[in-house]
Amino acid sequence: MNDFPETASQTAGPYVHIGCTPNFAGINGVYPDDLGAKMITGAANGTRITLLGQVFDGTGTPLRDAMVEAWQADANGLYAGQPEADLHFTGFGRCACDPVDGTFRFETVRPAAVPWPQGGMQAPHITIWIVARGINLGLHTRAYFEDAPENDSDPVLGRIEHRNRVRTLLAQREEESTYRFNIHLQGAGETMFFDV
Repeated sequence: MNDFPETASQTAGPYVHIGCTPNFAGINGVYPDDLGAKMITGAANGTRITLLGQVFDGTGTPLRDAMVEAWQADANGLYAGQPEADLHFTGFGRCACDPVDGTFRFETVRPAAVPWPQGGMQAPHITIWIVARGINLGLHTRAYFEDAPENDSDPVLGRIEHRNRVRTLLAQREEESTYRFNIHLQGAGETMFFDV
């Protein structure tokens, strides 16, 4: 029997933007827009919102080379590809963090609640995936909306044993249509990440 040792993990490295967001990296002409740059492609249904934030390391310093992806349902609780899903909404966004202040930003629609496989409904949320230099595996989390009444009955939020950690998953309303979701990789306010 041949045993093959596990190869070393690799971080995303400084080249993740060249492969995933070439226009952002200054490589123009490959694609008209970077994949995921626009979640709304026309007259999408629902309330338009902006989700923005920063990714902070354990010292509280914003990561300026992180890349963040967003996956979500549309305003009717349907995912792209499902029958009757909004054809003017992709449900997928990808954003390289700003090289000066580390801000990511998604122009999107506020999602509706979606079914939970075991019955019931999940509160409106946006699934977030973070990758950056120094992170061996992409990190998964969720951005719920602090003002969503469905949070009280959400089956995922309800499973969190340490209730004080729930707040790390709540996007805070800053303006009528803007929500801030800061992500802390380590420290006292560390964001909850999911093992998926």
